[in-house]
Amino acid sequence: MLVDTSPDLRSQLIAQNITRLDAIFWTHDHADHCHGIDDLRPLRYGRGGPIPGYAASETVRRLRQRFGYVFAGQFGYPTIVSLDDLQSLRICEGFRVTTCQMPHGPAQSTAYRFDCDGKSIGYATDFSEITGEMIDLLYGCDVLVVDCLRREPHPTHAHLGMAMELVDAAKVARAVLTHLDKSMDYVTLSAEMPQHVQVGYDGLEVVA
Repeated sequence: MLVDTSPDLRSQLIAQNITRLDAIFWTHDHADHCHGIDDLRPLRYGRGGPIPGYAASETVRRLRQRFGYVFAGQFGYPTIVSLDDLQSLRICEGFRVTTCQMPHGPAQSTAYRFDCDGKSIGYATDFSEITGEMIDLLYGCDVLVVDCLRREPHPTHAHLGMAMELVDAAKVARAVLTHLDKSMDYVTLSAEMPQHVQVGYDGLEVVA
C-alpha cells in the first residue's frame, strides 16, 4: 500500500526495492503529494489491470483533471491507475481502511487509519487544526504518522505543539513526526522527544 505519490517517488521505490503496489491512497492533490504520479507507470506493466487508487471525491476530481492520461488509457497506452472515491473502497477481507477530512488551511486533506490483524497505523499529514473527528479516527492507534512542519505555528500545517497535542489527545502508542522542514534538525529534535515519539526520516521502517 502506498500513501501519496511524492515527486521523489522513483528514488523511494528503488531504495526500498518496491516492485508491486496493491493500492494507492492520496491525501490531497498538492504538488508535494502527487507529482511523482508518472513514476507509477513501470509498476503497471506486468499486472492484469490498473493499480487501484483511492482519494476523497474532490481530490479524485482534481487528479483526473490534471493527470487524465494516468486514469484513462489512450493512444495505445494502458490505464495506469483506476481511481475511485473513498466510498468505493474495497481492499481485502481483514484489512480495514477508515478516513476523515482534515482542515488544511483553505483546503482539505484526508487522514487515514489502516487496521489489520489487530494492529493499526494512522496517517495524518497536512492539517492546520485538530478536530473531534480526527481524534475519533486516530484514537488508540499503535502508530500515528503525524504532520509536524516546524516549531512555530503555520497557517496550513501542524507545528510541533499541535502535533504533540494530537498525539496526546488520540492516546496513540507511538508517533512518528513527518513533513518536517529544514529548520527541524533531526538530532536536536530527537533529543527533545518523549520515548513514544520518533522523528521520521527517509527510509524509516515502522512496525505496528
